[in-house]
Amino acid sequence: MKFGVLQFFSWPGRRNSLDVVYQRALERIDVMDRTGYDAVWLAEHHFTDYSVCPSVHMMGMHVAGRTQNLRIGTAVSLAALYHPLRLAEEVALLDVLSGGRVNWGAGRGFDPVEFKAFGISLDESAERFREAVGIVVAAWQNERLNWQGKHWSFEDVEVLPKPRQDPHPPVWVAASSLPAIDWAAEAGYSIMMDPHSTHGDIAEKHAHYCQALEHHGHGKATREIPMARFIAVAESESKAEEIARSGAAWTVGSYFNPAKVAGFPKKADRLLVDPKADPVQRYLDGVAIYGTPEKVVDQLQALGEEMALSYLLCAPLSHGSFELFTERVLPKFL
Repeated sequence: MKFGVLQFFSWPGRRNSLDVVYQRALERIDVMDRTGYDAVWLAEHHFTDYSVCPSVHMMGMHVAGRTQNLRIGTAVSLAALYHPLRLAEEVALLDVLSGGRVNWGAGRGFDPVEFKAFGISLDESAERFREAVGIVVAAWQNERLNWQGKHWSFEDVEVLPKPRQDPHPPVWVAASSLPAIDWAAEAGYSIMMDPHSTHGDIAEKHAHYCQALEHHGHGKATREIPMARFIAVAESESKAEEIARSGAAWTVGSYFNPAKVAGFPKKADRLLVDPKADPVQRYLDGVAIYGTPEKVVDQLQALGEEMALSYLLCAPLSHGSFELFTERVLPKFL
């Protein structure tokens, strides 16, 4: 099993300065670099204190300058919000300057606040995202780009620099819904799976993806599928549950409130399921992984079988959780 960290830059209650938020995150990344993690995956968000990292590519360059071993993932570049040629240039430049350590993850996003502020129609966001991903990959693969699409057209454009990795950095697309998974499988893209679906849902969607890949003639033997899970680890079961509950409440209140999912009712249905149910309890019952280090090891071993978990994308819900996971869980799998 491989391990990466889904790195948020959360600012809960704005209790500390942003300098402290960034300093703590970067110190954690330093630890990752020397303890056996495969990659840090940087989360892009805009206009929210849920995670104050509007440029994963700029942050990735800062990470590259202070690490040697860690791969640098984007989870995700919100491709629907970018001009695709600028996106291709920025990710390629990061790959060159990091020594070929980029894992490129691209996603559509779903926050109506972001789309409104950037002047992107929600109705067009999915098709803009898909076309942008295609343009980025084509810009990397071809000496000169020629493209005729619905939203962009380019003629004989030499996009420079080209990435250091040959033919380009590995590509993942965030896919939560079955239509998104079907599109990714048809195009032959690898997927990364979200931290909000239940373990059972992840297992079903992963199986669906593998079947769709085979249907479209794409192999799956060498694919790594990062599966993001919230992690809470403590010396006692009660303390771990307290951390998990607090983290789930912050997530629901900050990111999956009605204002955030207003333009995506199906996402709200999928995440909250029963409007009468407690959405925080839903995270504890089947989304988060929490407990003592020994219990978390057992859970991961079980999930390896139940949902074909081979790449855990950890989202620690506290600094103590990260420390205990690194010191007492991670070594059991290396």
